[in-house]
Amino acid sequence: MRTIVSIHDVMPHTLPQTAKLIDLCRQHGIRKIALLVVPGLNWSPPQLDLLRGWSNDRCELAAHGWSHKAKAIRTLGHRLHSYLISRDCAEHLSTPAEVLAELMARSHAWFVQNQLPAPSLYVPPAWALGAISIESLRCLPYQSIETLTSVLFPNQQRRTFLPLIGFEADTQLRATLLAASNQLALRLAARRQLVLRIGLHPFDLELQLAHTIPKILSVSTQDMSYLELLTAIE
Repeated sequence: MRTIVSIHDVMPHTLPQTAKLIDLCRQHGIRKIALLVVPGLNWSPPQLDLLRGWSNDRCELAAHGWSHKAKAIRTLGHRLHSYLISRDCAEHLSTPAEVLAELMARSHAWFVQNQLPAPSLYVPPAWALGAISIESLRCLPYQSIETLTSVLFPNQQRRTFLPLIGFEADTQLRATLLAASNQLALRLAARRQLVLRIGLHPFDLELQLAHTIPKILSVSTQDMSYLELLTAIE
């Protein structure tokens, strides 16, 4: 099965957990891994060097919000999203479109300013893109944007649905819902021969679905990068 694997919430304090997940992926033959980096934190020079090392070893660095924290929860939709999925991490929700465009541009610029590869992929925290328009996205320096249901290619004006698997279950309710959703995503990817997205979070190995992670990673027979995705689906 073709897979795209991403590790979310790569932050200064989650680098040890990120390293463990990278090692686990490589034990299953997965070399191409997207590391979703949160720029607006207190990164030290040695930590930036670690990102460079991973980038040189076939990991794709992607932009993942700015602070990964929602400043406010103003709408009913955001409140429900917070309860069911994101807690206080959906940075884009309840944020005006013009502020989102500035945030995304600043996130991209941080990589360049720190001599890191400029990201072509942007993943909003909790996969929640918010109110920004496709026209605004086309003005930003990203080739692809990932959301909960799909990967968007703004310049091609194309959106591709791809099943997604996740493991961030810190309650029994979340574990039950995610386990069911993961099985559905696996069946859908196999039946329709779709690329399967596997999203890992830093503390997944300590949560309730940890025992399912190796089995899911083992279904990967061809690991892909997001840079390869557009060509693969054309």
